[in-house]
Amino acid sequence: MMKINEKTLVNYANGKQMPDMEGWLWKRGEVNRAFQRRWCILRGNLLFYAEKKGDREPLGVIILEGCTVELAEEETEHYAFKLVFHTEGRTGRTYVLGASSQIELEKWMKLLACASYDFMKLMVVELQHKISEIEGHGSSEGGSGEPRPPPRTKNNPFNVGKEKERRGWYEWHQNIGEQIEKDRDDWMQRRSQQTTETSGEKIEMSGDNLLIVL
Repeated sequence: MMKINEKTLVNYANGKQMPDMEGWLWKRGEVNRAFQRRWCILRGNLLFYAEKKGDREPLGVIILEGCTVELAEEETEHYAFKLVFHTEGRTGRTYVLGASSQIELEKWMKLLACASYDFMKLMVVELQHKISEIEGHGSSEGGSGEPRPPPRTKNNPFNVGKEKERRGWYEWHQNIGEQIEKDRDDWMQRRSQQTTETSGEKIEMSGDNLLIVL
């Protein structure tokens, strides 16, 4: 059994750091089954609830570990959801909470579902797996699994393929240059032919008179 210092919890509930979320929720009582309006503050994996906004000491706290966040479809009084706790494969206590709108319901459910330490642990494991896949992709050709000294020339893995891109640009540039040179030769050849055909023409400029001799 985990013991929690009450004073530590109160200090944490009233911490200066911004909470993950806070607002009014309706909470169904355990003994009195009617809904009661509570000011709720979510900090990490702890959901505090108080009678009024600004109360120094909360009425209680829900530790969001080992629970699932589900819609309370059987409830019609509010936009309700429930925190269902599971212990050793059995369903334990269930907290029924209600929001004032569909938007608030979705906000609370999403944040509460991601608040547990177990969820964060799964996210870390998934990220570590993705990092291992990225790192292992570059060294898959080795296959030995033993650590090797780093290469003398370090290459940025994000630059893979840029060398091919530069070679492609050079070849493209060469092809364009050759095409321009060929077109220029063709134009010079046509110009030379035109000059030969019109070699009998003579144009002279004398004073203000233009003399054309054919």
